[in-house]
Amino acid sequence: MLEVGALQVAYGRAQVLFGVDLTAPDGALVCLMGRNGVGKTTLLKAVMGVLAVRSGSVRFDGRDITKLKTHERVRLGLGYVPQGHETFPQLTVAENLQVAQEAAKNARPGAVDEAFDLFPALRGLLKRRAGFLSGGQQQQLAIARALVTEPRMLLLDEPTEGIQPSIVQEIEGAIRQLHGAGLTILLVEQYLELALRLADKFVILDAGEVARSGDAAELRDESVRRLLAV
Repeated sequence: MLEVGALQVAYGRAQVLFGVDLTAPDGALVCLMGRNGVGKTTLLKAVMGVLAVRSGSVRFDGRDITKLKTHERVRLGLGYVPQGHETFPQLTVAENLQVAQEAAKNARPGAVDEAFDLFPALRGLLKRRAGFLSGGQQQQLAIARALVTEPRMLLLDEPTEGIQPSIVQEIEGAIRQLHGAGLTILLVEQYLELALRLADKFVILDAGEVARSGDAAELRDESVRRLLAV
């Protein structure tokens, strides 16, 4: 579904990714891991076209999308939930979802109801401005907003960071349900135990390079845990 090849990305003169290779098979949940500052968020932004790549390629479902704009990638079926519970704070919950649907153009009206099935608490908050939601509710809205575009692949950047435990469980359940329905997911996650519960495969970045990758069961290896230790 997703193939990243020899990707190099820089912020000005500061290079962050050095020839990263990553593959996410169709229907798989791949956990992207590593210490803070190793390039995980940069990789997701490059896949989405938010950051330009210096060299290398991004292919989605066999198509080279390296030079496509972000909205073009969304319309091909990539959904993205950035780090930090990002919503449109001055818009209501309903308006946040409407903006996403209009951007996707071909999204079904029923896609909103399906997102509410995952996060039913949002149904009672439709008229509330997103800026007045709790952090956990904002994260649920951010995920729901990506889902109403009906992505074929979902990129999640640390969706449980700074979230109260009860909503972490709801988000984990939603991810599990989406994966079970066949959605391909690339998940940036710091918590090893959560990765072990959810992932099929993993990729660990270190200093902008792939340090280790493999099946999720290998995350139990002590050599892998050392790569994740602070």
